[in-house]
Amino acid sequence: MEVFTRVVELGSFTRAGLALQMPKARVTTVIQALEAHLGVRLLIRTTRRISLTDQGALYHQRALAILGQMRELEGALHDPSGAPSGRLRVDVPAAMGRQVIAPALADFFRRYPGIVIELGSSDRPVDPLAEAYDCVVRAGEVHDERLAARLLGRLPVVTCAAPAYLDAHGTPHSLDDLAQHRVVNFHSPRDGHLFPFDFHRAGEHHQWRGAHSVACNDVDTSIAAAVAGLGLVQAPCSRVVVDHLAHGRLVQVLADWSAGSLPLTLLHARPRQPTAKLRAFSDWLVALFQREFDDLPTQLDSLQPSPWLAMLDRPPPR
Repeated sequence: MEVFTRVVELGSFTRAGLALQMPKARVTTVIQALEAHLGVRLLIRTTRRISLTDQGALYHQRALAILGQMRELEGALHDPSGAPSGRLRVDVPAAMGRQVIAPALADFFRRYPGIVIELGSSDRPVDPLAEAYDCVVRAGEVHDERLAARLLGRLPVVTCAAPAYLDAHGTPHSLDDLAQHRVVNFHSPRDGHLFPFDFHRAGEHHQWRGAHSVACNDVDTSIAAAVAGLGLVQAPCSRVVVDHLAHGRLVQVLADWSAGSLPLTLLHARPRQPTAKLRAFSDWLVALFQREFDDLPTQLDSLQPSPWLAMLDRPPPR
């Protein structure tokens, strides 16, 4: 049953074998034996894709529910009190892991001593299904029907530059002034696409593509390049950016134009029912980021989503 659900989730016998640490041939044998036992065909397999038969779709839906109940039961047997327990594999953006999550984990373990977390931190778009993560946290708009999403909150995005850059090139006071400026650009870690700067005000929406000397595929590097005086940057108002602004290493410009906001989202497989340990971590993370956002000096509710920071605009290729 577990092998079958993994094949469906990952869309590949090979990827399912990797996730389950078993040879592809063994995965094939298990599926064939399952179909023979049930007396129905569950999967339609071609050279390009795997799809479910009607019977396969019904079996998949019921199997996910049963597997979720089994995990809950196993956890209850290990801890008769019913407290969440077990291993939880999580991946988060690197800066978020360093600055926010890791420093707060002691509080989580005081609440849930039976949970063991395997915490990955990376800036690449991790596919939780293909790489067997219970959940991932990602920045940007997410459009993937395979995944259930829970919004953790939104970070305001600011337009800023180093004082040395502004001394050399002048401070822009209107969007027309941008023509004489260079930018630290952001390009997608998935496909290299360059994103424009985004500006909102009173129903107006403008995008601007400036000339750049450097384009980065992660936000921390683009912030460092801006601090070094390489151009204007639009960046989420993280602890690092707030610190740079507070100490004058970066200066906000065009403050009368909103640069939007960056949604932070917790993702896990759909339609799998979240386990008790995943619900515990999800609720704790929501509370953690609520406190984090409450400390920011900017009102989040009035901000609009920032398309140029939609790092997960498309689902990962299967």
